[in-house]
Amino acid sequence: MTLLQIFVLAIIQGLTEFLPVSSSAHLIFPSQLLGWEDQGLAFDVAVHVGTLLAVVCYYIADLVKIGTYTLEAMIKLKQTPISRIGCCLIVASIPVCIAGFFFMNEVETIARSVEVIAYATIGFGILLGLASYVNRHLVWRTILTVQGERADTLRHMTVQQAFVIGCAQVLALIPGTSRSGITITAGLLLGMRPEAAARFSFLLAIPVIIASGTLETIACFNDPIHWGSVNITQMVIGALTAFFVALAVIHLFIKYIAKSGMAVFVTYRIVLGIILLWLF
Repeated sequence: MTLLQIFVLAIIQGLTEFLPVSSSAHLIFPSQLLGWEDQGLAFDVAVHVGTLLAVVCYYIADLVKIGTYTLEAMIKLKQTPISRIGCCLIVASIPVCIAGFFFMNEVETIARSVEVIAYATIGFGILLGLASYVNRHLVWRTILTVQGERADTLRHMTVQQAFVIGCAQVLALIPGTSRSGITITAGLLLGMRPEAAARFSFLLAIPVIIASGTLETIACFNDPIHWGSVNITQMVIGALTAFFVALAVIHLFIKYIAKSGMAVFVTYRIVLGIILLWLF
């Protein structure tokens, strides 16, 4: 791969791993328009490591606290608001792991068409817009208050809500859906603040990235042909690029949606899907 290919693919991975815009839709352009060959699973593993390190570094304090309280709750058999977040992350991770184990081959062979990706990009983009509207305007949305201040809604999440978000995450196996997009959509429909829904989505990405990265690594070692022509230097450059892009995306996205909502991403997804249908 050339240096340009490395940077472009790593930037796409860093952006689309956490923005609700679908990585599958964006990865069509380098391969179809520019004629680039598949980068190989080794490079995919490298950029996934980069995005994983980004979300871990950004939320390291939260992860330590959640992990500590969750472990303590298991030992003492006493639930706390923070340990509940850990339980919710575990519960929400289960559905996609099960579905991915049983149906990933079918998804990769049947649903990898441009049409599926384009229509999923548009359809789930519209659903994100509806969820955002419902979240902002319907009367039933409850803003929790603790001592006169808005509460961190993650502390008040229930296992049932986490399970719904986890089930929604299964839809991300359909190319064009966007894992972050569908989990944020589910969170908004459940009445969570946009920034809280995004925060839970990003934390939930950690076990998913670890699982998918592990499967890709196993595939690499089982079949060396998947390593492609990528060398160690290219993998390091790709991982570092994805790391810094993802780190910036997480920080800026949380700030942006707290003030401006999801309209720009909904519009972008619809336009992107139409372009895909028009071009391909």
